[in-house]
Amino acid sequence: MFSPEQENISTTASTKVPVKYGELIVLGYNGSLPNGDRGRRKSRFGLCKRPKANGVKPSTVHVACTPQAAKAISNKDQHSISYTLSRAQTVVVEYTHDSNTDMFQIGRSTESPIDFVVTDTVAGSQSNSDTQSVQSTISRFACRIMCQRTPPYTARIYAAGFDSSKNIFLGEKAAKWKTSDGQMDGLTTNGVLVMHPRHGFTQDSKPGVWREISVCGNVFTLRETRSAQQRGKMVETENQELVDGSLIDLCGATLLWRTAEGLSRTPTVKHLEALRQEINAARPQCPVGFNTLAFPSMRRKDTPDEKQPWVYLQCGHVHGYHNWGNHREEREGREGRHRECPMCRAKGPYVPLWLGCEAGFYLDAAPPTHAFSPCGHVSSEKTATFWSQIPLPHGTHTFHAACPFCAQQLTGEQGYVRLIFQGPLD
Repeated sequence: MFSPEQENISTTASTKVPVKYGELIVLGYNGSLPNGDRGRRKSRFGLCKRPKANGVKPSTVHVACTPQAAKAISNKDQHSISYTLSRAQTVVVEYTHDSNTDMFQIGRSTESPIDFVVTDTVAGSQSNSDTQSVQSTISRFACRIMCQRTPPYTARIYAAGFDSSKNIFLGEKAAKWKTSDGQMDGLTTNGVLVMHPRHGFTQDSKPGVWREISVCGNVFTLRETRSAQQRGKMVETENQELVDGSLIDLCGATLLWRTAEGLSRTPTVKHLEALRQEINAARPQCPVGFNTLAFPSMRRKDTPDEKQPWVYLQCGHVHGYHNWGNHREEREGREGRHRECPMCRAKGPYVPLWLGCEAGFYLDAAPPTHAFSPCGHVSSEKTATFWSQIPLPHGTHTFHAACPFCAQQLTGEQGYVRLIFQGPLD
């Protein structure tokens, strides 16, 4: 799980195992980025205790600053947040060192203050080149997570991250306000949304409610549209603490937070590989060609091979690839992959099946028996049910359920189908 390039990791004296706070996993990737994980840009990022605390907390507030005075304060070698109220007035809040927390920053920028570089997720894209032409909506310094250095290692999220000059600037157009106790707060342009599942990330999980997190970590109902000037209502009964299974949306990419404790209950890649071998050992057959089907190794996740199982998404019958029921319009290159199932005559998409390899997305360790529609990624029933009920932010004001392994919007009545395998005839 730990990358050799991940620096600044603290280890306990006796075991030399890093104290792990948790992991962030980007939705839409099946175990790694399409062209491989590199440096700070990868599909999952472990947050571990640092040798020295680097957290910060608010200290001095400078109120009626001219822009020049604000600049002078923010040029000091310490963190600060500047709130521009007008051309003549800026409020600067200085931040001081906090020896009790570690800070991790997430964003699109590749500058050194960013620990985890995140770029826009393009649904179903097989390579990074598919994503290059898209104008990014993710902030360069999107958010920061503060982890308590002592048990229970609570993680708290805040909108916006400090740049290379250790500053956060909220310009004239950004939504900002004075709180009842005289402090300043604000929202970033496209906002940082968070959703905590009810009943944690377990077999009983149910979707929670999406909220927006402010620069100071307060919780608000959603704005009318993503970048509207008017903030939502403050939700006093909720806080910015992340729980196992919390979803963080950065407007272009959604991250899943898994606690170290939650991950210890999650199936491992080794376990998923054992389940793959178990399915293959049962020698499922194609009911048309009678050839034995086998899920390819988890390293091969893009091009179907000759033993690959295919499914009719309308009914769930699993076959090998064949041309039965291949209607004329498809043979002539029109109309994608719609086919008629030889077993039950149901008509619908006919797609290859792929095992979901990102173990962090699984809610349980049950066998992979269900496939998401329309992509054909296979997972356990509880996992398929959970993700089919989660409304994920899409664009600036819509939500839809998507496959966690490729981010494709789910289709069909439920968004997934139960697989019906035929065993060997002998």
